[in-house]
Amino acid sequence: MDDAGLDGVELGLKVDDVQEQEAAAADSHSEIAEGIGFEDEEATTHRHGTRGMTVAFQEVEYIVQNSAKWREKISILSKVSGSIHPGDLTALMGPSGSGKTTLLDVLAGRKTVGTIKGTVVYAGHKPSRSFLRRYTGYVEQFDTLLDNLTVEEMLMYTAEMKNPVRESLATKKAKVALVLEQLALTSCRNVKIGNALDRGISGGQSKRTNIGLALVTNPRVLFLDEPTSGLDSFTANEVMSVVKGLMKTGMTICATIHSPTPTCFRLFDRMMILLRGHMVYAGPNGGEAVQYFERTNPEYPRFGAGSTSDNHAEWIVDLTTKAYRDGKALEFAERYRVSQQCTENAEALRGDMAAREVSAQVKKELRARQGTSTPFYFGVKTILKYRLWRDLSDITYLGPRVADKIIVGLILMSLYWHIGKENFGPNAVNIGAALFMITILPAFAACAYIPQLVLERPVYYRERNDGCYTALTYLSAKVIEEALVALVQSLVFACIVYFPCEFTGSFGLFWYTYFQTTLIGILLAYFIAAISPTMDVANGALPAWIVINLFFVGLLIRPQDQPRYWHWFQYIDFLHYAWTAQMINQFQNTNIYIFLGIELLEFYDLRNKAKWAFVGYEAVFIAVFFVFAWLALTFIRHQKR
Repeated sequence: MDDAGLDGVELGLKVDDVQEQEAAAADSHSEIAEGIGFEDEEATTHRHGTRGMTVAFQEVEYIVQNSAKWREKISILSKVSGSIHPGDLTALMGPSGSGKTTLLDVLAGRKTVGTIKGTVVYAGHKPSRSFLRRYTGYVEQFDTLLDNLTVEEMLMYTAEMKNPVRESLATKKAKVALVLEQLALTSCRNVKIGNALDRGISGGQSKRTNIGLALVTNPRVLFLDEPTSGLDSFTANEVMSVVKGLMKTGMTICATIHSPTPTCFRLFDRMMILLRGHMVYAGPNGGEAVQYFERTNPEYPRFGAGSTSDNHAEWIVDLTTKAYRDGKALEFAERYRVSQQCTENAEALRGDMAAREVSAQVKKELRARQGTSTPFYFGVKTILKYRLWRDLSDITYLGPRVADKIIVGLILMSLYWHIGKENFGPNAVNIGAALFMITILPAFAACAYIPQLVLERPVYYRERNDGCYTALTYLSAKVIEEALVALVQSLVFACIVYFPCEFTGSFGLFWYTYFQTTLIGILLAYFIAAISPTMDVANGALPAWIVINLFFVGLLIRPQDQPRYWHWFQYIDFLHYAWTAQMINQFQNTNIYIFLGIELLEFYDLRNKAKWAFVGYEAVFIAVFFVFAWLALTFIRHQKR
C-alpha cells in the first residue's frame, strides 16, 4: 500500500477513535449532569435528548446599503426558508459570498446593520434578543480567546460569567471538566492559549476551546461559523467528529462549512445550500442530495458518465461553485422552488413555524429580558479574578504602564535636583516648568492604554454578544485594574521626584493630583480608543487632543491673556486644573517676585485660590470621561455584521 493509502487508513482510525471517545463522553453526560446539579429540566432533557429546539425561518430577507452607491440597496438573502432540528447535524453550505454566515447571524440575532424581513422562530415562538444571547451558543469563525489564560481558566472564566450566580463554584467546575472531556481538551487544560508571538495550544485545540465557550452553559442551540477554517484535514475531521458527538446531548446544531473533507461531510445529517442568497437545496445529506442535483442538473455530470466516485462533498461543492461562477444561481434556485423536495420542505415548515406547547422553563427563557445571567458586581469580580493577576504578571502589560513613567521620573529628578528649595525669582520659573512637565506626562503616557482596548475588540464584541457582561461591567473592571496599577506607579513616581527635587507643599496633593491625572488620561484613552475605527486613528487623535490642551494649561499663555473667544477652553482642560493645583501647592506660602516686581501667584492669577478646589474640579473629568467611554463602548460598533 502506498504512503497515501497508509495516511488514509491512519486518518480513518484516528477519527474513529475520536468519535468513540466523544460518543462515550456524550453518553455519560446525563450521569454527570445529575451529579453536578443541573436544573431538573436540564438533567431530564440531557437524559432524553430533547434539550434542543427546532429553529425555523420563513421568507427571510436581508438587505444592506451598497457602500459604493448609497442610493442602491443589495439583497444578501432572498426569501430563504428552512428548518434546523434537534438530533440532526445541519450543514449550511455554498461558495464564498453566498450568504451562509449572513443567514447564521440572522438566525442567532447577531446582525448589527441592514434590514431583516421574514420570520424566525424557536420552538414556534419568537425569541427575545436576551434569549439568543443567553441560551444559544455561537462559535466565531476566527478564534477570540484571551491569550494569557490557560484553556481551563478560559472555560472557567466563561462559565462563571454566563451561569447563574446561585450555581455553586463546584458545579461550574464540574461543567468545565465535562466540556474538557467532551472536546478532548483534558491533556491541554493547563496550557496557556498563547498567540502568534508566544506559542500556546494548537489550532485545533484553539477551535475546540472556542466551541467549549459555547458549551459551558448547555445552550439549547449551537451555531458554528466555519469551524474547520484554517485547519488541516485531519484536525478538521477531528473537530467536526467532536461536534457530531455533541448531538447526543440533545442540542440543536448548525454549522456553516465551505469545503468539507469527505469524512467531515459524512458527519452531517442534513444540509442547506445557498447560492447568491438563494436557497438551492435543503434536505438530507449524502446520496439523496447527490440524486437531487443529478436529477435537476443533468448538464453537470458527476465526474463523467458512469462514474462510481463516492466523493459526494467534492462533487456538490464543485457543482454549486461552477453554477455560482456561471451566474446560474437564480436558475438553480428556481429548479429547487418547483421541485418535490421544496414542496415537502414547505409542508414540514408549516408545522415547524406553528407555535407549540413548551415547558414553563422554556417559556421563561424565550421571554428573557435581561441580557446577562450575572449581576454587575459579580461580572466585575469575575473579570478581575481571572484577568487581573495574569495581566500583572505579564511584562508586555506592565512595561508600557510603568517603565516610561519611572524613566521620565528619574530624568526629572536628575534635571531638577534640589530645585524646590531655591525659591527665588528666576528659579521659580524653572519650578513652574517642572510642575508643567509632571502634569502633562500622564496625559501623553495615556497612549500606552490604547492598544489593549483596540486589540481586545474581537473578544469584547464576542463576550457581549454571548451575554457575558454589559459595557458598564467591562469598563468598570478595566478601570479598576488600571487604577490599581496607576496607584502603585504614581506613588513610586511621586517619591522619585518630590523628595529629591525638594518640592514644598503637601506631598499628598502632589501625589494625588498626579494619580488623578493619570486616571483621567486612562479614561480619555479608553474613550478615544472606543470611538476610533483603528489603532492608527486612536494613536493620532489622543496626542492631538492633548497638544491642544497644552496651550490652555496656564504656563504657555496665562489665562488672563488668552483671547476672549478661546477663554472658555480652559474650563474643559483637565490639565489646567492639575497644574493650577500643583502651582498653588508649591508657592502658596512664599512671596516670590518676578517680572517687574509681580508676585508669582498673582502673575498667574492664582493668589487666594484653594488648591484642593482645583483638585476637585479636575475630579469631575473622571466621571465625564467614564460616561463618554461607557456610551462609546455601548453604542459604537466598529465590527459590522
